[in-house]
Amino acid sequence: MTISNELWQANQDIAQACFKHPFVQGIGDGTLEEKKFAYYVGQDAFFLEAFARAYSIAAAKAPDFSGFTTFHSLADGVLQELKLHEGYAGKWGVSLHSVEPGVTTRRYTDFLLATAWSGDVGVTATAMSPCMRLYAFLGKQLACDGIPNHQYADWIRTYSSADFQPLTQQLEDLVDRYASHRILVDSTYRYAMLCERDFFQAAWEY
Repeated sequence: MTISNELWQANQDIAQACFKHPFVQGIGDGTLEEKKFAYYVGQDAFFLEAFARAYSIAAAKAPDFSGFTTFHSLADGVLQELKLHEGYAGKWGVSLHSVEPGVTTRRYTDFLLATAWSGDVGVTATAMSPCMRLYAFLGKQLACDGIPNHQYADWIRTYSSADFQPLTQQLEDLVDRYASHRILVDSTYRYAMLCERDFFQAAWEY
């Protein structure tokens, strides 16, 4: 089993907690309060900007050209995701250019950027991997009986799509290629998973 698969399996408790979280279930059945989703969209856009920056830092540190190009390609994918958020923002009345990050959002982005600046590319890829793998998992689970017809259908469609899955795999391939400090890798991955859970909770409490 690859390192990335081992990490994902070892953190199934958090993955399942995220799937069962009322925020995610509310997206799934369309009952989530609009104000909570609007808050989430703004916070997630702020997070994705930091995510793209972390990819760019990792690209600069990549020890080989293959890693350099893959990290840059993944950063481009995040920029495309941000364009989707711009569409959401217009629909939900959110100004992405005036988002004030919440404490939970800032804790997550500070962790990602500090890891990218101070760690090697293996640890950085590890810190970023839970976001991609978790969203691919959530999208697939929520779409298992077909894409629902409600206001959050685009969110489910995006993360369950065949286009999103390869991006997840590309990042996990980088984890498998570069991650080596196993104790640090394990703790970094779990911390990022906990940040994901807390991100949903913060939006739910808004």
